[in-house]
Amino acid sequence: MPPHSPSAAGVPDEGDERSVPPVRQALSESVYERIKAMVMDHEIAPGARVGIEALARTLKVSPTPVREALARLESDGLVVKRALSGYRATQLLTRQGLDELFEMRLLLEPRAAALAAVHATETQLDGIERIVEEMQAHPSPNERYASYRDFAALDQRFHEAIGQAAHRPLLADAVERLHAHLHIFRLSKVVGAWGPTVAEHERIVRAVLRRNPERAAEAMTEHLTRSLERQIEDGGDEPATP
Repeated sequence: MPPHSPSAAGVPDEGDERSVPPVRQALSESVYERIKAMVMDHEIAPGARVGIEALARTLKVSPTPVREALARLESDGLVVKRALSGYRATQLLTRQGLDELFEMRLLLEPRAAALAAVHATETQLDGIERIVEEMQAHPSPNERYASYRDFAALDQRFHEAIGQAAHRPLLADAVERLHAHLHIFRLSKVVGAWGPTVAEHERIVRAVLRRNPERAAEAMTEHLTRSLERQIEDGGDEPATP
C-alpha cells in the first residue's frame, strides 16, 4: 500500500488556501482594510510608528491579523519595516519623488498602451472596457478612503490590465510594482479628479480598441501628464514631513 500523503490523511498541504478557515480569512481582510484606511486617511500619520500591540487593542483583535495586515501593507508600499524599530508608515512623496514616479510611468505606460493596441486579446479588450464602464458608473467619491477605495481599485485594475494586455511580462510587472495609485491618492483625494480621470481612460480605451498604437501611447501620455498637473495643483509639490 502506498504511503499516505499529508493531504490524503486529511491534513491540508502547506500553503493550501483551504487550510485557512473562512472566518480567519475574513478577519484578516477586514483588519488589512481598516489599517490601510487609517494610513490612507492619515489617521496614522506619514512617518509615524505603527505599533502592533497598540493597533490590536484599537481594533479589538489579536496581534496575528495585525502582523499579517502589516506584511501586506509593506508589499503595497504603505509601511516599511525597520530593524529594531518595527513598522512605520511611509512618508508622502516629495515633489521630487512625485516627478520621479511620473517619469517612470511615462517611460512604461505609453509603451504598454501601444503594445496593448497590437497584442490584446478580445477577452482582454472586453475586460478593459468593463473596468471603464464600472468607473463611469461609480458615484463621485468624497475625501475619505472608504468612499474612494473602490474607485482607486478600479484605477489600479485599469492600468494593470493595460500592462497585462501588452503581453510583456516584465513590463506588466514593473507597472504593477509602482503602486502608483496608492501613492497618488495619499497625496490628494479624487474629488474633482474623478471626471477627468474617467474621460482620459475612455480615450485610451478607444485607441486600444481601434488597434491604433500611436494614438494609444499619446492618450496614455496625455492622461499621465494631466494627472501629474492635477497633483501639483492639489498641493502634491509640498515636501513630505520629516
